[in-house]
Amino acid sequence: MAENMTEEQIYELAKMRVEAMRDFVIHLVVYLGVNALLVCLWLFVTGRGFPWFVFPLGGWGIGLIAHFVSTTAGKDADKTRSARVEREADKIRRGET
Repeated sequence: MAENMTEEQIYELAKMRVEAMRDFVIHLVVYLGVNALLVCLWLFVTGRGFPWFVFPLGGWGIGLIAHFVSTTAGKDADKTRSARVEREADKIRRGET
């Protein structure tokens, strides 16, 4: 794959992969925040009756897991965005897709 790509194409593909990981992290933070709010609503407002929050938590959780699997697929993560982009570009150059 990498042998047929220009340096610019390799860099763009690496950049897209890093952006996908960033998007997943944003998705995770929103999931945690919204579901924490739903649990608090259940706990403090509805009087601790039936735990209805498990339905959005579970359904959205399945989608979050699918997002994680499609984004990472076993890739290593470095600390900084630029380091991750360079690492991904190096993998593409070596043909490790």
